[in-house]
Amino acid sequence: TKSVFGYQMRFDLSNGFPLVTTKKTFLKGIISELLWFIEGSTDERRLAEIHYGDKRENIIGKNTVWTANADAQGNALGYTNTETIKELGPVYGAQWRSWMGASGKAYDQLADVINQIKTNPDSRRIILNAWNVAEIDNMALPPCHTFFQFYVANGKLSCQLYQRSADVFLGVPFNIASYALLTMMIAQVCDLEVGEFIHTFGDAHIYNNHFEQLELQLSRKPKSLPKMILNPAIKNIFEFTYEDFTLENYEPHDAIKGSVAV
Repeated sequence: TKSVFGYQMRFDLSNGFPLVTTKKTFLKGIISELLWFIEGSTDERRLAEIHYGDKRENIIGKNTVWTANADAQGNALGYTNTETIKELGPVYGAQWRSWMGASGKAYDQLADVINQIKTNPDSRRIILNAWNVAEIDNMALPPCHTFFQFYVANGKLSCQLYQRSADVFLGVPFNIASYALLTMMIAQVCDLEVGEFIHTFGDAHIYNNHFEQLELQLSRKPKSLPKMILNPAIKNIFEFTYEDFTLENYEPHDAIKGSVAV
């Protein structure tokens, strides 16, 4: 790889949804994975259910962005790995919804964050942390997007993410859209407008075999940002479904039109 350490990007979410327009973007995967995190599941087959909108017995042989982790690292860790259950260990969903304290108490960080935004929006402690040191060795993939904080000012909600490891070509466009969408969802259920998504990196890197693709991507002129419409009837973060998201005015580069899964 080639890498830099320490970099930051800012996106004003009132200007549009920051979905990359110069390369193919797997929006369906972004939405389904985010819903899976919010649900608190760590079963890769549950992610497949959300993604394919199908029953468990009909998802055998279908893949998700986490399939390789379940089949390799999850299996190596000794977790159940069958055609219908693929445990990943205490990855994002577990840390977001059921962080296990030393006393054995489980903490729902996501519910707490939303409660703080509603009841104490000036707090400097509106933080969700996925880097649970005591459980890292039990995870099929230690969290890359490790820590994020919310900030409320002038009736707008902003979010800053710290990402320890960032694959610039493949992962970062996925991460930008995911956390922008999460910020929009939380803003809606807290009756706030959207502010900024601030993306802070530790190790931001480009793999050697991505250089050619990135040069091609950089040769393309970005188009105007699309608009993401959320179902306004949803007022509880845990009630969103895939059907509650509609992307409008998406005009990607001509080379990738029709290739985006939405």
